Amino acid sequence: MSRNYEAVYIFDSTLEDAAINDKLTRFHGMLGTSEPETSHWGRRQLAYSIGPRENGYYVVSRFSAEPTVLPEYERALKLDDGVIRYLITLHEHEVGAPAMSEEELAAQAARRDDDDDDED
Repeated sequence: MSRNYEAVYIFDSTLEDAAINDKLTRFHGMLGTSEPETSHWGRRQLAYSIGPRENGYYVVSRFSAEPTVLPEYERALKLDDGVIRYLITLHEHEVGAPAMSEEELAAQAARRDDDDDDED
């Protein structure tokens, strides 16, 4: 069963844009899925220095993949010298609370109405 993931990569800022795109193509090719949605944030200062590095090139990517391919994918990220840090998380919902069912929304509205009645 395929799941939705979000990955944040921090590449070495000395890499050329073409080299970063090549690495992303190679990494995403390991997932065996269609082309992921990728957002290049560009070169930014790190919140704290990582070794001698104070800057990094940030990329955020959303993709669907089978959980069984992630260990090899993460192994490739760990072994690549151009990747300073990465974080892969499940992307179940947009930022905020999880989606509510119609029943949960109705129950919440009923609780709100009861609370409003108590204030009077």
